[in-house]
Amino acid sequence: MYKKYPKPVECKSQSGIEIIIIKEFCKGCGICVEFCPKNVLALGSDFKVNVANIDACNGDKLCELRCPDYAIFIKKQKKSKES
Repeated sequence: MYKKYPKPVECKSQSGIEIIIIKEFCKGCGICVEFCPKNVLALGSDFKVNVANIDACNGDKLCELRCPDYAIFIKKQKKSKES
């Protein structure tokens, strides 16, 4: 009856930044790739966004903010307070 939600692709850096891509939502426009100042993202042979260099990600969310299809999300690991 109901369509299942698309399964996202998740990549996590050593610094705790996580990139989540929903490939079914991506139309391959490349806007996220162009706005990434660290060249973290690339378009694959399927013309969908891929993570090319996860450890270069600074978590600025420019890709997430510019994506017209809501296909990419950035999560930062919360810093824990040491008591």
